Amino acid sequence: MNKSLIFLLASMLFFASCKRQQINKTANTSVKDSVNTTVFTPPVIVKDSVKVTTPNIPVKVGENEEDKVKIDEIDFRYLKAKAKVSYKTPKESQSFTVDIRMKKDSLIWMNISVMGFTGATGLFDKNTVKLYDKIHGEYNEYTYVDFSEKFNFNVSYDILQSLIVGNRPFKKNKSRVVRENEYYLLKQQQDKVLIDNYIGENKKLKKLLLTQEDTNNKLTLDFDDFTMLNQYLFPNSSLITVDYKSNEDQKMYQTVVNIKHTKVELFDTPLEFPFKVPEKLLKKN
Repeated sequence: MNKSLIFLLASMLFFASCKRQQINKTANTSVKDSVNTTVFTPPVIVKDSVKVTTPNIPVKVGENEEDKVKIDEIDFRYLKAKAKVSYKTPKESQSFTVDIRMKKDSLIWMNISVMGFTGATGLFDKNTVKLYDKIHGEYNEYTYVDFSEKFNFNVSYDILQSLIVGNRPFKKNKSRVVRENEYYLLKQQQDKVLIDNYIGENKKLKKLLLTQEDTNNKLTLDFDDFTMLNQYLFPNSSLITVDYKSNEDQKMYQTVVNIKHTKVELFDTPLEFPFKVPEKLLKKN
């Protein structure tokens, strides 16, 4: 690819990708539900201080003892958020606004705006990624296997959800727990991906490091600016870093994405996930 693709929001394909595939024919999608608000608590930042200490040799706590490390994760049915997103690659940088809606463990909807104008919409379920580029008049549909190839890293629905809310994406994998400085480190493996979950003193996931054994490509998620949202601590800031080897010149490159949530709400009743694609674009697939 001539331009690096960011991991965070699939819709960045609309602005950064030069190799767009059009896969599978599908009908217009409009997932409907009524909107009903519960509570949004204005943030009072509760930062988890990061101490700089002399590196310690990790001390093993035990095998499969993640149940001894209590993790405060956000439980919800529906989420609605607005965020400012900026990203930087070796060749370019951009900023835009993203509206996000989510049904936990099921569906993620994203709408990308640039200078107040909608540019793209993405719809993600557990198996499929659907992207509508309104500016360029293009529609693409991917499996996560196809989609992952564009980011030089394995992407899944659970990783995308973790990126937004800061929950652990791999809960069913057995963990080896070690103590490293001020963190509990939960080490896991999913196929050929090594997973390091750094749990901070506030019992929140502070950092997620994914490393592909075959390529040594790395995806790092850093969470910060924790605020009270209902009874949960929510990370208002996320920093995503992708270090990958180019298939073209075999050199290492880096893409950095910064997310700042400006508003987050949790809902008990369903939201709408509007996603409509012109029929003429569907016929091209």
